[in-house]
Amino acid sequence: MNRAKTVHICGTGSGVGKSVIVSALCRIFLQDGHKVCPFKAQNMALNSFVTKEGGEIGRAQAFQAEACRIEPHVDMNPILMKPTADKHAQVIVHGKPIANMSALRYIRHKKRLSKEVFGSFDRLRKKYELIVMEGAGSPAEINLKAHDIVNLKMARYAGAPVVLVGDIDKGGVFASLVGTLELLEREEREQIKGFIINKFRGDIKLLKPGIDFLEKRTGIKVLGVIPYFHPSGRSGIRISEEDSVPLDNFKGSDRAGRRKLNIDVIYLPHISNFTDFDALEKEPDVNLRYIKNPEALNRPDIIIIPGTKNTVNDLRYLKESGLAKKIIGLMGKDALPILMGICGGFQMLGTRIRDPHRTESSQKETNGLGMLKMETVFGRDKVLSQVKAKEASSGLDVSGYEIHHGRSRNTGKHSPAFNIIERKGKAVRDTDGIIAMDDRLFGTYIHGIFDANAFRRDLLNRIRAKKCWAPLVNKASFDPDHELDKLAGLVRKNIDMKCLYKIIKNGD
Repeated sequence: MNRAKTVHICGTGSGVGKSVIVSALCRIFLQDGHKVCPFKAQNMALNSFVTKEGGEIGRAQAFQAEACRIEPHVDMNPILMKPTADKHAQVIVHGKPIANMSALRYIRHKKRLSKEVFGSFDRLRKKYELIVMEGAGSPAEINLKAHDIVNLKMARYAGAPVVLVGDIDKGGVFASLVGTLELLEREEREQIKGFIINKFRGDIKLLKPGIDFLEKRTGIKVLGVIPYFHPSGRSGIRISEEDSVPLDNFKGSDRAGRRKLNIDVIYLPHISNFTDFDALEKEPDVNLRYIKNPEALNRPDIIIIPGTKNTVNDLRYLKESGLAKKIIGLMGKDALPILMGICGGFQMLGTRIRDPHRTESSQKETNGLGMLKMETVFGRDKVLSQVKAKEASSGLDVSGYEIHHGRSRNTGKHSPAFNIIERKGKAVRDTDGIIAMDDRLFGTYIHGIFDANAFRRDLLNRIRAKKCWAPLVNKASFDPDHELDKLAGLVRKNIDMKCLYKIIKNGD
């Protein structure tokens, strides 16, 4: 049996940049001629992706597969957990949901799931020569170590050397690296073969005393210091956040006199798949923000209610926060704005939502915003499929994926937004979504529609025309593959790849 070489990227905590480092290494190893793939045993995230075979995995692993220029597969993320409330999450195994579980119930269930995880990994190492693995949170979480299946126990099973990543931008990076080691058992510490310091700002010479101390104290080499990079600007690297919206997207701005289209995305408590809006955000004539309160919702050209993992509770949030009243009021005015609902946001626009099996919440039914004559019923089975479609009005192509429990029924005379021509690789004739109020109200179940360059630019130019602005030429706002090459170049330049290859060759 072919035994792929492996390396496991762990972190001192969540949000230190593990996913980005894995993406960069995947592209570097690909550039160096290796057949490489990503792997994360267990991921907790609200950003997800539907694979070609109709399985749901973390969006980060799909992006890492893109870095490897391979098709994403459920084996790359065998367990995905999507929080539905503070203490509960939907557990997805090999791309399919098996149950909503409390944390305690999941821990009891985890032993059985470890076999599924190991099976996925074993299948991958028969197909690839190098696997870049990613941990979750910190390997030193005392309360989680006994039932860990994603950090050091997974690395031990795979025979993978571990590289520990710390985030210097948060402060206390040396304490977090040394402290992590101190909380590990001796045999666990021996698995750590290198450090990476991430998100450094400033002159690297000023960091040398700290690096010297760290290496002397631990006996472990610092493989590299990765500079902090900005997503904007000509030299920036535009890589999606894994599971949190960047703080810059919440900042207010003076919208008066700016020749940009203002897009306000409602930041729901259980917002999911906010990567739907990455391509919109990167358009040169767009000012996109995430909005948490009605006072911030001012002068929008487009309002978007995004996807959510808990439609009913987030609908209640819209009503109680005053956002629902503000949105309905804005839509009552002449001319502008446009209101768009994506997936769960689309469901909220209807008259009624029913959840007889309590799939997403404890509430069996509730009134929607009443802006569309449409009823939604949640079923036990989740719709998971990649689709290709055409916008009904323009005929422009879009593609994306469906990922929802609810089925919505048009009870009025609304027109469909899209005509679906392909689902799961097979030709179909179906419709999706609704368009109403003279094309000002728009809803769809398809995630990823804004990634279609022609459709995205046509939509923005329609709004520009209403404002008597000249249209902009249709062109790709960014090339993800090019951004991955830029990311790989940055990491390669600032890491000792020769030493890393030696660590991988020697294994654990």
